[in-house]
Amino acid sequence: MRHIMLAMLVASTVPALAQTDFSKVEIKVHPVAGKIFMLEGAGGNIGVSVGEDGIVIVDDQYAPLAPKIKAALASITDQPVRFVLNTHYHGDHTGGNEYFGEKAPVVAHENVRSRLVEGVPSRNIDPAPEGALPVITFNDRLSIHLNGEEVRALHVPHAHTDGDSVIFFKGSNVVHLGDLFFNGLFPFIDIDSGGSVDGVIAGIEALLPKIADDAKIIPGHGPLASKQDLEKTLGMLRETSALVRAGLAAGKTAEQMKEEKILAKWDSWSWGFISADRFVDTLARTN
Repeated sequence: MRHIMLAMLVASTVPALAQTDFSKVEIKVHPVAGKIFMLEGAGGNIGVSVGEDGIVIVDDQYAPLAPKIKAALASITDQPVRFVLNTHYHGDHTGGNEYFGEKAPVVAHENVRSRLVEGVPSRNIDPAPEGALPVITFNDRLSIHLNGEEVRALHVPHAHTDGDSVIFFKGSNVVHLGDLFFNGLFPFIDIDSGGSVDGVIAGIEALLPKIADDAKIIPGHGPLASKQDLEKTLGMLRETSALVRAGLAAGKTAEQMKEEKILAKWDSWSWGFISADRFVDTLARTN
């Protein structure tokens, strides 16, 4: 699965969609807890709340996958999509906005709309079409009351990007953390879009007391997780950040630290897009 996730994440940051064969992607449905499901395909994990009021989806992967996502939703319920929430602006989380936005309003932090409107000229990513833009935006938090529970979006500033939101499904005891959380993987942190390692650390630290010990956590990437998995990721981020910060203070360059393999303890966290060496570069750039 990691090779597919690599292709999708690369495609979200460079114009590589033409190289991706979406016909081979299968959308898998995973029951999570209560009324919540997780859809795994390519790109970011999708959170789904189902009930008699309809469907709330959190993120929607890529436009070519939208019909497959719709079919997966139909295998769960015959209710329509009522709301679409975006955890941030990257294409592997917002690509289906235009498709699903024809039937349901897209909701996101105001910075998500701004970045979709502007595009990313430095990466040759064009502005999103009008139909893909969030029509409801918020600054700090927003709640949707549907299917007998509160679905609460909470902004986490300057973490993975400058427009991240985490989604609490309050009644079901489930949290979707978007790309604030790469479960068991070195994270991609979009520094050029306002993200920072310290922001991710601060965001997780602030969220942990708000998450019940027995909660189920949907990560942006990786398998369904527990609070303990999130705490493990926080520990990795603290330790690796401290190591690189100490190396910089000692006058070492990122290249020297990579040669010394200072992140060897965490080699198993490497994957195709973010190796230990690339994560050293990220840490060095933000420390």
